Amino acid sequence: MLRYSLPLAIFFILAIFLLIGLKLNPRDIGSTLIDKPAPSFVLPQLENTANTLSDKDFLGKVSMLNVWASWCTTCRYEHPLLMALAKNQKIAIYGLNYKDTLTEARDVLLNDGNPYLSNAFDQKGNTGIDWGVTGTPETFIIDKKGIVRYKHTGQLTEKVLQETIFPLIDTLEKS
Repeated sequence: MLRYSLPLAIFFILAIFLLIGLKLNPRDIGSTLIDKPAPSFVLPQLENTANTLSDKDFLGKVSMLNVWASWCTTCRYEHPLLMALAKNQKIAIYGLNYKDTLTEARDVLLNDGNPYLSNAFDQKGNTGIDWGVTGTPETFIIDKKGIVRYKHTGQLTEKVLQETIFPLIDTLEKS
């Protein structure tokens, strides 16, 4: 009896692990920044490189930092949602333009609209590395004290906004 039940038990245990694994998002690798201060940075603004954007700009309000690039196809699909979110004015949206060129990034904003209060121009990607960026798009939610509270890897969707980000924003606004 044990001869047949042991392999059967091992099979069921492996099947359970497989089922759990199938429900995980392979793009979601988490972030070591959650519940820690936003990485310190000062970068030229994409719109006007004589001005800068820094982590200090997030203080005093709940903010979203969206990492994007003109060469990122998924960012183009996400862009109309960011435009609608900017009109809603539910959150301050900042951009981190990642490993891009000034001309191409500015052209995207000129042609498709600019949902960002300001964009940091991270041409070499060093600030993105400090933030743990693994690709574009990625989105971070930062609280009023400059603490990273959430990271979303990949394209934002209406579902992610409604089920995760908006409730988080509401909670952070109250604290």
